[in-house]
Order: sequence, then structure tokens, then C-alpha cells
Amino acid sequence: MSSVAVLTQESFAEHRSGLTQQQVKVTALNSEEENDPPTYKEAFPPLPEKAPCLEAAQEPSGPWSKIRPIKASVITQVFHVPLEERKYKDMNQFGEGEQAKICLDIMQKTGAHLELSLAKDQGLSIMVSGKLEAVMKARKEIVARLQTQASATVAIPKEHHRFVIGKNGEKLQDLELKTATKIQIPRPDDPSNQIKITGTKEGIEKARHEILLISAEQDKRAVERLDVEKVYHPFIAGPYNKLVSELMQDTGTRINIPPPSVNKTEIVFTGEKEQLAQAVARVKKIYEEKKKKTTTIAVEVKKSQHKYVIGPKGNSLQEILEKTGVSVEIPPTDSSSETVILRGEPEKLGQALTEVYAKANSFTVSSVSAPSWLHRFIIGKKGQNLAKITQQMPKVHIEFTEGEDKITLEGPTEDVNVAQEQIEVMVKDLDLIIEQKFHRTIIGQKGERIREIREKFPEVSCKYNGSVLNLCLCLTQQFLHLLVMTLNDCFLQVIINFPDPAHKSDIVQLRGPKNEVEKCTKYMQKMVADLVENSFSISVPIFKQFHKNIIGKGGANIKKIREESNTKIDLPAENSNSETIVITGKRANCEAARHRILAIQKELANITEVEVSIPSKLHNSLIGAKGRFIRSIMEECGGVHIHFPTEGSGSDTVTIRGPAQDVEKAKKQLLHLAEEKQTKSYTVDLRAKPEYHKFLIGKGGGNIRKVRDNTGARIIFPTSEDKDQELITIMGTEEAVKEAQKELEALIKNLDNVVEDSMVVDPKHHRHFVIRRGQVLREIADEYGGVMVSFPRSGTQSDKVTLKGAKDCVEAAKKRIQEIIEDLEAQVTIECTIPQKFHRSIMGPKGSRIQQITRDYGVQIKFPDREENPAPVVEPALQENGEEGGEGKDADPSSPKKCDIIIISGRREKCEAAKEALQALVPVTTEVEVPFDLHRYIIGQKGSGIRKMMDEFEVNIQVPAPELQSDIITITGLAANLDRAKAGLLERVKELQAEQEDRALRSFKLTVTVDPKYHPKIIGRKGAVITQIRTEHEVNIQFPDKDDESQAQDQITITGYEKNAEAARDAIMKIVGELEQMVSEDVTLDHRVHARIIGARGKAIRKIMDEFKVDIRFPQSGAPDPNCVTVTGLPENVEEAIDHILNLEEEYLADVVDNEAMQVYMKPSSHEESKAPSKGFVVRDAPWATVNNEKAPDMSSSEDFPSFGAQVAPKTLPWGPKR
Repeated sequence: MSSVAVLTQESFAEHRSGLTQQQVKVTALNSEEENDPPTYKEAFPPLPEKAPCLEAAQEPSGPWSKIRPIKASVITQVFHVPLEERKYKDMNQFGEGEQAKICLDIMQKTGAHLELSLAKDQGLSIMVSGKLEAVMKARKEIVARLQTQASATVAIPKEHHRFVIGKNGEKLQDLELKTATKIQIPRPDDPSNQIKITGTKEGIEKARHEILLISAEQDKRAVERLDVEKVYHPFIAGPYNKLVSELMQDTGTRINIPPPSVNKTEIVFTGEKEQLAQAVARVKKIYEEKKKKTTTIAVEVKKSQHKYVIGPKGNSLQEILEKTGVSVEIPPTDSSSETVILRGEPEKLGQALTEVYAKANSFTVSSVSAPSWLHRFIIGKKGQNLAKITQQMPKVHIEFTEGEDKITLEGPTEDVNVAQEQIEVMVKDLDLIIEQKFHRTIIGQKGERIREIREKFPEVSCKYNGSVLNLCLCLTQQFLHLLVMTLNDCFLQVIINFPDPAHKSDIVQLRGPKNEVEKCTKYMQKMVADLVENSFSISVPIFKQFHKNIIGKGGANIKKIREESNTKIDLPAENSNSETIVITGKRANCEAARHRILAIQKELANITEVEVSIPSKLHNSLIGAKGRFIRSIMEECGGVHIHFPTEGSGSDTVTIRGPAQDVEKAKKQLLHLAEEKQTKSYTVDLRAKPEYHKFLIGKGGGNIRKVRDNTGARIIFPTSEDKDQELITIMGTEEAVKEAQKELEALIKNLDNVVEDSMVVDPKHHRHFVIRRGQVLREIADEYGGVMVSFPRSGTQSDKVTLKGAKDCVEAAKKRIQEIIEDLEAQVTIECTIPQKFHRSIMGPKGSRIQQITRDYGVQIKFPDREENPAPVVEPALQENGEEGGEGKDADPSSPKKCDIIIISGRREKCEAAKEALQALVPVTTEVEVPFDLHRYIIGQKGSGIRKMMDEFEVNIQVPAPELQSDIITITGLAANLDRAKAGLLERVKELQAEQEDRALRSFKLTVTVDPKYHPKIIGRKGAVITQIRTEHEVNIQFPDKDDESQAQDQITITGYEKNAEAARDAIMKIVGELEQMVSEDVTLDHRVHARIIGARGKAIRKIMDEFKVDIRFPQSGAPDPNCVTVTGLPENVEEAIDHILNLEEEYLADVVDNEAMQVYMKPSSHEESKAPSKGFVVRDAPWATVNNEKAPDMSSSEDFPSFGAQVAPKTLPWGPKR
């Protein structure tokens, strides 16, 4: 039963009385007969109006009443596009088509809201709402995309263009937004002065006017450029730019002097024409005056001291300029030069030089060793500790570098020394203090907590000294730096103190809460175990010349080895003398990487490897302190590599690798030394100044070899890496060592005896010794024990040269100078003619080949200037000079060109030898016949293949252009490399031909005829079946295109090896055979149960099809028989599937019948259905009935209530269709 609430006349009136004070009459409706319906105002009474006077009286007056209203951030603007300027004029598609799409795109891009409407004149009105910026952008887009564009050009001087663009293009963007135009300004390298404006006529006029205004403003000003040598700019600018500032102030002209870092000589003047002329005249006067009066001196100042001469922001240079009027020129930071040039008046140069040296020596750099973890404690809380030092010595700069165990101090020498002492005291005395209130908690009752920690964590030692709790963990020193960053990030509550590397301690201290320290300890132990496993390191000596091959083009080879072996491979720097490549990672991976690197070296050179058995107990003595002894043997034997087994391995095998001859020599020396060591070995150390070493060794090791041959002892000199540069070690038998010691001591004693001598050198040869900043003299000093050679100053006619140093060194230096003079006097100049096109390849990378020939033969080689087009320049000049012109005209065409002649200077025999060496470097050309169709494969993708071959064989390979259809490939390079390159190219051709044959075999095609109805089954769900056949038989299977009627729809094409194609065909025919055995049966299933049988997303039906191996098809909507379901498959499977489906139908149908029976009870009663349809709620005097007799909206009308997708006749409204 349902209950009905009855609304009586009285209760309705009572309800209405709560809304308004007026009496409302209500008419009751009887179920049998109707009275007049209520009026609109009775049914929907208006809300009571508020009394204005009362509200005004109650309005509060106070500070809040004075608040100004906030302006709306959204603005609205209306734009009108006339009919003749509209891009899209199709009236039938208003609100649709391309115009609508463009409007939507503009709304998305700009965030503004657009409404379109058509005016009476068929012009387009567009209302744009949004923020100001969005509206302006939308306006620009509307003009560009909905309005036809006109264009115009305006010509203004080229130099005014930059003022139209403005800083960072801001002025141009602003102008484009304001005028809704597109303004195109020619590029700086384009000579045109025309600016193109695109947009509406109105916008073009506005933009043109603005551009002409900008140009008119600039016309009032003039610009002039004055070329002044860069070195005189400081004099024009004056100290601290005072002079140029005064000049600018006096003349009102803007003067732009390029900064020292910019390599420009132009000074730019901008201003009124008369004032500008005055400024230019004054600058020219200063320039001319300084050019006449100034002179220069060059001094050497250490590169590290240059910054002190410059001073902060160049203040020191300005200070020197202000005090002395002398300009100081410092070489750029990227230059290795240490020469500082002083330019000024001669009488003031001395004072300026004193200032420069004073500035250079006023500052010093020092460092204090302190573990990086200690830095924050030295700095102190909020920098308190450091502030004490910096307040006392404000000029000292203290730098803490993250991850480095040192502190750098820079500043005045005295202040730095004081600051260094204070920091060293802090480092020594610093410790972490735990407040007294925590002591009892840390110790525990009767020391229980300390004991508990010791018992639970035996690897952690705990010490308590009244204020500090230390937890110490043993870790190997080599892993400490790897753990610092990770642990500090992971365990914020634990203070981890790593030992100073200088102490070589393996103890790490952990301080903090017990749980955190325990976790940190376990984490550290695990991390150390991983590091130990992955930090196995192996050194592989590889000859320096093969490092580039191991690296490969763009690092390709080394990257591949690193990735495949999962190791870290470090190569020595290019300018380093080291030949050792270090491999780090797991042991097995390191061995694999080592094997691959050695294989590359073995391929590239004739390298022999020999194993020598030497007792392991002798290995350390043969290697010597820091490898000095074994290094001397390797250097003596042509740089062979000698590899000893790792210490503790027990192996006696020593490996020697290198060229066969050198390996044999090293083997003999090693065995001889091992024999000596086993009998008796004696060692003595001598000391000599490092500058004497080269003299003791002698040219090409002649002196030291003589001592070694006389005595039989081995003499080892320190390398550049050794700390003690004075230590010389003598090894061998006692008798031999003592004899060698005696000879060396006598030589050293003579060297310590300093004498002064002189010799006569013709002044014409002086320049050879002092040019290039005295390079020849430096070489003599290095070679002959640091002897000082002084030549007379330039300008004096003296021929006396003074030598000062050890007696023997002075004599040897005199002899060497005499040899050089003889060479100079015997010097000849010969010409070597080599075509200019080969000059670059002869020079080699960075001129390395020429430098080598110059060093080897002691000659000077000069290449001619490169002349691109010599003929047009020379011929006219020759023709103007009568006879000379005639001679030039009749000159022998076979005579060499000037640009092909290389000049060689030196002794005749050496020049001839150098000429032969140069000619040997001239590349030769050979031709290789390669089938044209293989050329593109040899070139490779983007030329990678041919580049690889050129890099590998160091030749140039030229492939003919495709249009020539030529089979000849040209190889150009050194004769030594040509054979290898040719063999490599022919090998590549063989590989490509083999690939071609294989490709031909893979291109076998087979066609199978299969009824198109079976194609979907052969393809399978999502192509699963056909993919399996393709993969299994390695073939490509192509089905006919359904849309292409010209193709036979029953032909399937198989491509691949013949055998594989036939196997794939058999697999397809097997599937077809199975499909042909299949039958299709129709079964009637009530359409009401179809959804249940199919299941969510077809899950249930797929399960049935997979279980019974059949295909089940349900009827589509609108089919003639909605109950007909088709089952396809093998006969027995179809029967089973149909039985299963029918069982499901029976089960599901019962549920459907039950549901329908329930619906019967939920329908309304029959007498209610038979009643006439309700008219709805009716009122009189409604607004739509009183104005122009309009009807109420008709809900059945498609015009008043249009459905989605239906087209409605458009109504012309002010702002487009209603939304």
C-alpha cells in the first residue's frame, strides 16, 4: 500500500502565508470537474521587495565603507571585420567549418573567450573577453587568421633597424601587439633597408607611422667609428675610465670603448654631429701623442701571480695607470705565456715595473691539510670560528672545497701565515663535545650501556673520556672517501668521523643513538664488501701510439668494451708520458677487458710476448723503489712493457711485451740482473742538483752509457714523478758500484766548481740564439747543467758572449755554441717542390710531422702562403711592364708554381735528408675496381662505413659520383698505408658480395592460393598465428590488400629462403586443411540471453571458444533473425559447443522469465493507464501569454529544444547563437 498526502485549500493558504503578507486565493481542483486555473502571479508569487529607506538607515558607516571597489581583471573588446576583408565569406556555414575551428584554436591558445555574429552589412563582429594580455594576443590572431592580409614596405636607414627591434626584441613585439601586424626586419647581413609590414590596412598605417617616428628620432643623431690600436685604449679611457667620462660629459657624446676581453679596435662615438666631431678630434690627439711618446718593456711574471697584478675587477692595473701613467698588458688566461708588457713614457717605466713586482709578490696561496668531514666544525656554528680569523685578517680568503681534504688560504703573505697557524691549531685541538647533561644517559647505570655496546658489537670500540663517546669501526683506507657522501645523507643522526688520509688509519668513528649506529655499521660493512668485490684493478701497458685505436672514432671502441665487460677503463691523458691503461671492476670482467685491449694492440703491430721465469723473492728488488729500477730497464730497451705477477701470488712468471728485438734485449738484462741479485747485490745513493742530470746522462745517454760500460753498474736517475729529484741510485756488484760512484762523484765535483768564461760570436748570429724568448739558450742550459749564457744587448756592436757555470758544462756549452755557429755559417737553403694540395697532409695533425722532421734533421722548414687564385693577381702586373710582361707570358709552363715550393734551411746534407723525408710524406694514389652496385654499402649510413675505413688505414678514399656509374674507387695516402687500405677494401667487397648472394637466396618467392574466407583464421587473433609462422620459418608472408581490386584476393605471397618458404607454405596449407574439415551450424538462442553468454567484454564467449576450439558468431543489431547464432569448427567440437550453449540458455532464460514476472507487479494499474494523458500544471495570465500572444515553449519542437547533431535554421542575434 502506498500513502498519499492531500494538500487542502486551508493548508495551502497557510503555506503561502509564510512567503508573503498578502492573502492568496487558492482554487481547489476536483477529480471529476475543473474550475478556472490559478493566475501566474498566484501560482508563482514574487519575492517581497526590501524597504530602501530602512536599509539605508541600517547601513554601517566606518572604515570598511571607504574601500574602493576592485576593478575586474576581465575586459571585453569588440572587433569588426568588414565583408570585403573577411577570409571566409560562406554565409551557409556560419558557426561551422574552418572559421569555427580557427576560433576554437584561438580560444585554446590565448585563454580568451570569443563570440561571433554577423552584422546587417554581412561584416563579422567578434566580441573577445578575458584578461588584457589574452585579449591582445587573441586580437592579433583574429586579424592574422580571419581577416585578409595586406602588406606594405617602409624604407628607413639600415642603422635605425636595431632601434625598431629594441632590447631583446621587446619593442618590436610591443609594436606588433599594438598594431596587430607582422613586421619583418631584414637580417644584419642583408643589405636591404626595406621593412615589410603585413596586416590590416588600419594596422599597417599605424605600424608605418610608428616606425617612421623612431627613424626620425635617430636621424637627429650621428654615429662614427674610429680605429685605434687596442694597446692605446687604456690611455684614452684613463684610470678608472675618468678621462673618457670627462670627455663624454664635456661633449655630450656617448663613447663606447670595447672591453679588454673583446678583441676589437673600433671606438664608437654617438651624439650630435658638432659635439661628436669635437670628441673624435680629442681622442685622435691623445692617440697620436701616446703613439709618439710611449715605449715598451717586457718582463716575466709567474702565471699564478698575474691575477694579483690585475687585482679585483682590474683595480690594481688602474691604480698603476693612475700613479705612473703606464699601461700594463697581461696575456689572456688561456695563454701559457708569462710575459707582461709595460707601455708608457720611458722615464715612468721604472716606477711602474716596481709597482708590478710589488703587486705580484704581495699575495700568496697556502693550504692546510684537514679531513673534509672536519670542515664544518672548523667553520663553526653559523661561521663563528671562521669569523674570528676573517675579522682579524679581512684580506685573507679562506676556501673549503667539498670532498677535498684541504683548506686553501689566499691573501697577503703575513696575514696568510698567521691565519694558517690558527687553522692548524684548530685542526689539531678540535674534538666533538657532548654536553654534561647527556653523560649519565650515555654511560648508563654502573656503565651498563657502554658494556652492552661492547658485548653486542665487538667490531665497535667505545671510549669515554668525560666528554666524548667514540665508536670505531675498522675499514680499509682506500674505501673511506667513497663512503663519506652516502653515509652522511642516509644517517643524519649519526656523526661519522673519517680519519685524515695522512695518518693512514683504517678507523672510522660513529657517534649517535644506539639503533642508528647499529644500522650505520651494518650498512658500511655491506658497502665495503661490495666495494672490495668491484674494486679489483689491473694495469695494462699499451704502446702510446695505439691508444687512439683502442679509444676508436668518437670513443666507440672503448665505450663498447666498457659496456660489454661492465668495467671502468681509465686511459692516461694525451699529454702524459704514461702508457698504462687501468681497468677497474670485478676480477673476471677486468681480465676479459684486458684480453680485448691486448687483442687490438696485437692486431695493429708486430708485438711479441715472452715469459721469463724469475724467483718471486727477487721481484721486489728488480722493480726497485716505486718501480724506478724496472722503469729504467724498460726505457733503455725501447719502451717495452714488463709485467710482474701480483704480490703474494707465488708466481715466478714475468711477462715482457714489445717489438721482438727490444723484448730479447730486455729478457737478457732481466736474467743477468736476477743472476746478480742472487749472488750479491749492492746499492748506493748519490745526490746531485737536478740541472746536472742531463749533463751527467749526456746527449742520447752517451756519458752514462760510458760509465756503465766501464764499471758494469746500473745508474738510475729520478723521473719527473719522483719526489726526491736529487737522488741518483747505483746498483750492481759492490766493486762495480764503488767504481761508478767514484766516477760520478768526480763529475759532480767538477760541476759544482763554478767558473765564468767568454767567447766571440759574430753579432749577425746573435738573433738566432735569442729569438723565441731565448729558446736555444734555454735548451743549452737544460742540456749542460744549467749553464748561464749572456749575449750583449741588441743595439750594441759587441761580439763577446759570457758563459757562467760548472767548468765542464761551460766547455761543453761553448763547444755546442760553436757547432751551432758552424751550422749557421754552413747553412744553405734548398727548395722542395710539392703540389700545394698535399701540404696539409704532409704537415700532419697540428703540424706534428713537420715538427718531427725539423727535430730529427735540425733544419728549418717554411711552407709558402696559400694562394687560392694566383693567376688573376700576377698577370696584369706583368703585362704593364713591357719586357717583364713578355717574359712572364713566355715562361715555361712546366716551371713550379710559387705556392708549391717549400723552403728548407740548414746544413746541405741535412737539408737533402729532410727533403727526402718530406717527399716520402707525399700521398700517392691507387685505384681499386669495385662493382658500382656495392658503392652505397661501402659508403654506409651517412658515410659511417667509409669514414671508419679512412680512420683505420689513415688514407683518403674517394668514391665516384652516382651519375658517373664508374666502378673505380680511388685511395690516396702514404705508400706504407695504401696496401693495407686496398686489402681492407677488397675484404669489405668480398663480405658485401657474400651478403648479396645471401640476400638473393632470401628473396625466393612462393605464392599460395587460399580462399579469402580462411585468411582471418590463418592470421589469427591480433596476428598471433601468422606471426608464429613468420618467426618459426624466418620468412615474410604478405596477404592481399582488400581494397585493391586489381590484386587476386586468394593469393598469399611467401618470401625467404626456398626451404623455409616451402616449410611455411606447408604450415599454412595444414591450417587450411583443418579449416576445410570444419562445419558451420546455426542454433536458435533467445536474444535475451545473448549478453549473459557473451559476458563482460566477451570474456565468457572467448572462454567457451577456447575450451571447445570453435568460432561462435552472434547476430548483429537489425539482423532478420535476432536469435540465430552460428557455430563453426570440427563436427564433434561444434556439437559439444552447441550442447553447452543450449544448457546455458536454459539456465539464463529461467532468470530472464523470473525478472519479467517481477516487472509485472511494478507496472502501474490498468485503470491508471486507461486515464487520459495529464495536461500538466496550467496557469492563467503567464508572461508568454500576455506579450504579443506568444505561446509557451513547445517541448516537442526541434527549434525550441534542438537535439544534438540536428541542424537548425540559424537565428540572427546580436552576439551569435545562444549558449
